[in-house]
Amino acid sequence: MSAEEAKGAVRIDRWLWAARLFKSRTLATHACHGGKVDVNSQAAKAGKMVRPGDMVEVTIPGGRRILKVLALGERRGSAVVARTLYEDLTPPPPPRAERIPPPIHRPPGLGRPTKRQRRQLSRLREW
Repeated sequence: MSAEEAKGAVRIDRWLWAARLFKSRTLATHACHGGKVDVNSQAAKAGKMVRPGDMVEVTIPGGRRILKVLALGERRGSAVVARTLYEDLTPPPPPRAERIPPPIHRPPGLGRPTKRQRRQLSRLREW
């Protein structure tokens, strides 16, 4: 890629770092080489150039995020500035059915719990 073509583009590892998806450029580079970053549905190496309008899919410990590049950033700034570099298109996670067991009620003064009650209490504490 020539210098004229690169004017409106920035390396993906630098952009991921500037957008605060990774704490360091080294981590962003390792993610790219590890196959955790896709640009426009193609695996991206650290030197891949991104432009405004590109779609970036990143797998981070929190899950897979789908981002649309809105602006380029080569320097890391505040979180407010970093948020303006992309639009988050990640669908919200599906709602999880919560399984909360009913509380075990023991009126005070009944003495020691029975074996059955102790098992119920231990199950409750493990959950």
